Amino acid sequence: MAYNIEEILENFSIVGDYVTSEPYGSGHINDTFAVYINLGGKEVRYILQRINHEIFKNPEQLMDNISRVTRHIGARLKASGCKDTTRRVLTVINTIDGKPVFKDSDGNYWRVYVFIENATGYDIIENEEQAFQAARAFGLFQKELVDLPGERLHETIPNFHNTISRYERFEEVLKADVKGRAAEAKAEIDFFLENKDVASHLLKLNEQGLIPERITHNDTKLNNVLLDNETNEGICCIDLDTVMPGLGLYDFGDLIRTSTSPAAEDEKDVSKVTMQMNMFEALVKGYLDAASDFLTEAEIENLPFSGKLITFEIGLRFITDFLEGDVYFKTHHEGHNLDRCRTQIALVKSIDNQLDEMNACVASTLESLKKN
Repeated sequence: MAYNIEEILENFSIVGDYVTSEPYGSGHINDTFAVYINLGGKEVRYILQRINHEIFKNPEQLMDNISRVTRHIGARLKASGCKDTTRRVLTVINTIDGKPVFKDSDGNYWRVYVFIENATGYDIIENEEQAFQAARAFGLFQKELVDLPGERLHETIPNFHNTISRYERFEEVLKADVKGRAAEAKAEIDFFLENKDVASHLLKLNEQGLIPERITHNDTKLNNVLLDNETNEGICCIDLDTVMPGLGLYDFGDLIRTSTSPAAEDEKDVSKVTMQMNMFEALVKGYLDAASDFLTEAEIENLPFSGKLITFEIGLRFITDFLEGDVYFKTHHEGHNLDRCRTQIALVKSIDNQLDEMNACVASTLESLKKN
């Protein structure tokens, strides 16, 4: 669909003259544009996005979350003497009536951010340094929000990482078997039935008060961290639509899931799926470098398990969608969700086989940080 970008921008507090715009980035949920503005003879860029309100049902609440989070991080950075705050946290440009989101006459919701220059988001993790920087950036993001004042953030997607709820949904769909696919996925179904206890482990620790609720990003892929083009430092976490209350371990677990295996998410040859210890070590070092001083003992102890849990959860979602008839995830060939499920199971097993070594890695990293 074509949008009148210049007309939309007139509703935001942007100084300067509109030049042009172009589609930007590799995201699949929101429509994103790089917007060029002539500001006193110098061209500057902004990011304009149409929020997908089919997925995010309440854009006003979503943007309330993002505004509170980014303002707080920005204030903390300035208080610490940071001289490039607008490169290290997203800056929301409000509408001319002071709101963080604009609703057009067609019912579309729009937002604008300052464009962060000389930094890049990478879709595929290439080396241990990138893993370190991504984990450190997400650790800092959590750390900067430990003292966020005010009421609890909105849940932009309720029960997003509620693994008990996800498991109950799987059981319901399996019982109904509306597409008659259960027989085709017997081995995968048996795996999830035999490992039901995995789903409740962290939530039980939360109920016991051993793992606190935190403010979490909930989509900790490498491409949601911008790396400085010169230093390769992870400078800014982006794509904050799923920022909401959760467990800090959800973020670290998703880092393990998305950063440690060399195989594609839908790789049919599951022998290629493995949790690479060198990548895990880089994640641990980066994350604990930023987060070790605020994490509880139980959170640190469960860092390796978190990767198993989140991978288990995503596999559970794939098999659930397969049984329902592929109604949520986009598929590109027959059995695509089943292929995806199998890679997750393979990664869970690889993590399980290396848990002792992973725990030792966490312990040695902590010891090293204490000495320094």
